[in-house]
Amino acid sequence: MPAVSATTAAREILVRLHDVMASRTNAQAKLNQVTQIIGEALHSEVCSIYLLRDGVLELYATRGLKQEAVHVTKLQLGEGLTGTIAEKNETLNLAEATSHPDFVHNPETGEELFHSFAGVPIVRAERAVGVLTVQHVDQRRYDEVEIEALQTVAMVLAELIAGAGLIDETQGPGSGGARDTASVRLTGLKLVDGMGQGRAVFHQPRVIVEHTVAEDTEVERHRVYSAFDKMRDQIDKMMSQADFGVAGEHQDILATYKMFAYDEGWRTRINAAIDSGLTAEAAIERVQQRTRMRMREIDDPLLADRMHDLEDLSNRLLRIVSGQLGTAAQLGLRQDSILIARNLGPAELLEYDRRRLKGVILQEGSLTAHVVIVARAMGIPVLGRVRDARRVIGEGDFVLLNAGEGHAVARPTSAIEEVFENRLSQTQKLRAEYAAMRDLPPISTDGHRLTLMVNAGLRDDVAALDTTGADGIGLFRTEFEFLVSAELPKRERQQRVYRDVLDTAGDKPVIFRTVDVGGDKTLPYMSNDAIEEENPAMGWRAIRLALERDALMKAQASALVEAASGRILQVMFPMISEPWEFDEARELFEKQRARAAARGKQPPLTIRYGAMLEVPALAEVLDILLPKLDFLSIGTNDLTQFLFAADRAHPKLAERFDWLSPAILRFIARVVRACDDAGVPVGVCGEMGGRSLEAMALIGVGLDRLSITPAAIGPVKAMIRSLDVAELRETMRALLARPPANMRTALAEWALAHDVRIA
Repeated sequence: MPAVSATTAAREILVRLHDVMASRTNAQAKLNQVTQIIGEALHSEVCSIYLLRDGVLELYATRGLKQEAVHVTKLQLGEGLTGTIAEKNETLNLAEATSHPDFVHNPETGEELFHSFAGVPIVRAERAVGVLTVQHVDQRRYDEVEIEALQTVAMVLAELIAGAGLIDETQGPGSGGARDTASVRLTGLKLVDGMGQGRAVFHQPRVIVEHTVAEDTEVERHRVYSAFDKMRDQIDKMMSQADFGVAGEHQDILATYKMFAYDEGWRTRINAAIDSGLTAEAAIERVQQRTRMRMREIDDPLLADRMHDLEDLSNRLLRIVSGQLGTAAQLGLRQDSILIARNLGPAELLEYDRRRLKGVILQEGSLTAHVVIVARAMGIPVLGRVRDARRVIGEGDFVLLNAGEGHAVARPTSAIEEVFENRLSQTQKLRAEYAAMRDLPPISTDGHRLTLMVNAGLRDDVAALDTTGADGIGLFRTEFEFLVSAELPKRERQQRVYRDVLDTAGDKPVIFRTVDVGGDKTLPYMSNDAIEEENPAMGWRAIRLALERDALMKAQASALVEAASGRILQVMFPMISEPWEFDEARELFEKQRARAAARGKQPPLTIRYGAMLEVPALAEVLDILLPKLDFLSIGTNDLTQFLFAADRAHPKLAERFDWLSPAILRFIARVVRACDDAGVPVGVCGEMGGRSLEAMALIGVGLDRLSITPAAIGPVKAMIRSLDVAELRETMRALLARPPANMRTALAEWALAHDVRIA
């Protein structure tokens, strides 16, 4: 194919397809003509169209394969290359088709003559209803412009086959059929803790694009520009009315969201799709489909979340341009509701009446999603990764949501409702009990005073010091400011955040962890330095990245030094593997302290330096490092996966390796002994310390300081106040010397026998 733009290639094909679609011939004749047009335009010997019929992909038309295979060759979803495209709803582009592991030979088609293969899904209402493929005798990958042209044509084909009644409506969500009334339990990922109940409300029906080929591109362009203006006005108004009561990082997220709304690059891509001959709706959908495909290829959750924001805006723009503005938020919630959505953008969540919105269930979503940060600020529980939510739950169904335990029940029986109500009542009583303990110190029954601190990452999180009575912030994650920004945050902006945190904390200590980015937390403005990593958790991240990109760390050090003017500044460096890394990081901070003093700025009263022990290798050189440290923090999340060589995000490994394994407890006990001998305070910050049984074990191996989530303070404090620390430590020494077959069971039985409160 000659070197032309994707816009020109698609336009040439669409001009010819317009006449085909307008003709009075039957659907089969039209599809036959389509394969000829595409094959000729792409100089490809083969062009074939497969349609999903009765749950099976049927070869419906072809140019280049044997005609006797039409309506005879049939493939299951996931069978062969074509079945894989339909099942995964993704594009394939292969120089040699037989090299792909999913290749299946269909001898009746005569396809053995052809080597190269490319295929794109024909998508309708977010599901593949067919596949468009091209093949070539020569071994070559199709050019990007050819693939984009195929994807654009596939949109038009979706309209053609829908109009001809050829789409299989018996498969997939929303296909109709008898309404299920049985109770059903759905599981997912806890995104925002909490419980709620209400009637299921669907956030929005998908806008089905009915007309794809434009009659007048200038008219379509004007419609898009007008929709952009209206969308931006809506977002500006929404942001000006958003009221969280206090400032916080959620405001920065919304600013990033607004930045996307005003992104000219996005509008340019839609414009180019209109130039190719698509209507305004089809152009938006075309760009949106490309975004979805990119989302499936992105491993970095933060970048994927940015793509979700763009998807949210695309949905908003599509509704405006099509005149279908009726989201559940705009229509208004009439009763207590549980919102069901594939995904949500932060601005869309803000449109809902939070008095009646009792919870959110997402088919997608991640812990780092922007909407999750906003939902947490609004106090709305969120359950994510509920794959079948929109298929299994019906509009108006009564739903019980327990995000904390990772499940929801639709159409519950009276017995299930009673259990839920009891659990909700019990949870509220426990909350009240923990709240009443706020001012009580974490002192054990034998008079041992422990230190309970909270982990934080947002300015709003600092308020937990008052609500929980925690002793301070043992880990303030500073990277969020970097992750939600479109560019490297200015020193002044960072300084403002750190000063706010210190001011809010008052006389309680705050330990700032220096920026931990890189790996799976890629910064978009550092993408030129990014390299593809097979295991990003053990890659170019944290202190490794910060020391190499020292401008980033110098700006942060300067901001922290000036923010802590006249106060004690505590900083710790993440992922230290060897003592020289700590030395370099400390020297960098000291230079910024000297620089601030030289400029007449009042420096901190003192700077206390710490390191995080997450890399097991550091335990072997503690004798070198400890004399230089003011404190050490053990990061159990990364440490556990490094010790076991087990990715904690891997679904098959997440529950396989127990935090209460003797290997972990022995390792931590050895580190604690080394710190005690050197007179260096040591603590734990991580999920392990936030679970009452695990926290008990950590205290048992000698730890006196835990930094945990705010929600865990109450249960862990209650456990400590029922515990005899001296007796526990004597028991732990015996258990670690001769570990039982199941350490978790042994510790649970000991706690039960000694009336230790384990939540």
